[in-house]
Amino acid sequence: MNNLLSVNTIRFVVLVLIQVLLFNNVNFLGYINPYPYIIFIAFFPAKSNRILIILSSFLLGLFIDMFLDTGGIHAAACVFVAYVRPVILKFSFGTMYEHHNVKFGAVDFGSKLTYITLLVILHHIIMFSLELFNMSKILLVLKKTLFSGIFTILLSFIITIIFSRKPK
Repeated sequence: MNNLLSVNTIRFVVLVLIQVLLFNNVNFLGYINPYPYIIFIAFFPAKSNRILIILSSFLLGLFIDMFLDTGGIHAAACVFVAYVRPVILKFSFGTMYEHHNVKFGAVDFGSKLTYITLLVILHHIIMFSLELFNMSKILLVLKKTLFSGIFTILLSFIITIIFSRKPK
């Protein structure tokens, strides 16, 4: 348990720093921004307490909001994604999640792609809807969600491949 706590704390700090120092400065064509800090929520242990993941996600979003001065949109999107995460886990992994056997390094690529894609798309829809907060700009929300989502998904997979532990 102590090792799990330290790994998640390090992951939290590193992802916040990478997001703030590197990826917040990336802006392609005005609406393509990567948000790979979602990896923290995605790969938080499935067996963990639900209140813990929601609280950790709130703190993650709050730290990102403090650095970006965005007024809570990242915190709201992170809390929403953390709240619906069990449903997405069950949809993506089926019986493995029901038996709490989800080991993210051991699941097939299709299930992992479905899981991360759903989390990223939901996060981005909530975040960009709150950012623009105007129904007349729904096409801009969908465009930003699509392009930033694709870039975030690709970046998330690259980061997880680079930093995944190889089975011995």
